[in-house]
Amino acid sequence: MHRVWKHILIIGPIALFIALMGFLLFYPVQKPPVVELEYARTSISEASRNHAGIYSEILYNESRNCYDSAMILWQSENTKNRYKRDFSRVKTLAQKAASKAHEASFDSENNSSDLNVNIREKIEAVTRTDADLKRRFSKYPLPSETRNNISRGEILLTESLLEWERGNYLQAEKKVSEARNLIVPAYEFADANMRSYFRSYPQWRSWADSTIAASRLANDYSIIVDKFSRKVIVYLGGEVFKTYNAELGKNWVGDKKIRGDKATPEGMYRVIKMFKSDSTKYHKALLINYPNEEDTASFIAAVEKGSLPRSAKIGGMIEIHGNGGKGSDWTAGCVAVTDRDMDSIFKIVKVGTPVTIVGSMYDLKSVLRRFN
Repeated sequence: MHRVWKHILIIGPIALFIALMGFLLFYPVQKPPVVELEYARTSISEASRNHAGIYSEILYNESRNCYDSAMILWQSENTKNRYKRDFSRVKTLAQKAASKAHEASFDSENNSSDLNVNIREKIEAVTRTDADLKRRFSKYPLPSETRNNISRGEILLTESLLEWERGNYLQAEKKVSEARNLIVPAYEFADANMRSYFRSYPQWRSWADSTIAASRLANDYSIIVDKFSRKVIVYLGGEVFKTYNAELGKNWVGDKKIRGDKATPEGMYRVIKMFKSDSTKYHKALLINYPNEEDTASFIAAVEKGSLPRSAKIGGMIEIHGNGGKGSDWTAGCVAVTDRDMDSIFKIVKVGTPVTIVGSMYDLKSVLRRFN
């Protein structure tokens, strides 16, 4: 009996140990979801290659957050006893990360396609505005700040097109928006300025009609300078005799106000002196009677009202002269033609010949039709 118990005491622990080892050996231990995690990682990489981080930022970030959370939770579970580890939440997060990444890729393709079309339309719209701006105002005197804004806008517009062609749609959108914010206000300013200027058209038309009527009545020569068209028009007997291209003062829009403003005056004048080649540096010249009585009265009134400083001078020595043909407005207020045209004009006019200077011979509606 004693021997039996002795065997039991020896064999019992061994049997218990074997049973325990068998239990541990065959007890199910959860394995980490390595396949799911790797699939999530590759899905996110594919979404990144499809620029989802740019064109589907929310979904892409959600997929990254799910993946990062899965990796953190995996590391946390690995610190536990292997028989207590639970990777079910890790697997769920990995699957969710992959799903979000696929959505982000698809969404990115759609969004980038929409941006492609939308940005191209924006670029085309700003390009049309810029083209209209050049067509209507290339020779229209605008403030240097406005001209600088137009130049900067055109550079940005070119850059936006390059970014669009490269597929960098967000950069293209940023640049075209900046270009629009420079070009469109410049166009609106120029358009408003021109419309304001043409409010004087009834006065211009009245002056021109009077000058043509005087030419017809005297059966003699008269000159009308159309500033907007850059033309010197010679009438004989009330009919157009010859037309010459002209260049004006740099700031020709509006009437001349003070000496040095580089504006070409507007009004009804006459030739008071003729200078031959040996008397002027501009080949030949016709001096007109600016300022006339109306100009002087307007100048005095402006000074008295305070719209002009008391130190201002009215200016003078306005001529039609040669040395033109430069292709731009460059004079201090005079009207310049080529030397050849000046020779032609010089032969047919005389002291006393009427010279009327107007903003335009045509109303704004007619002028704008010429640009369409």
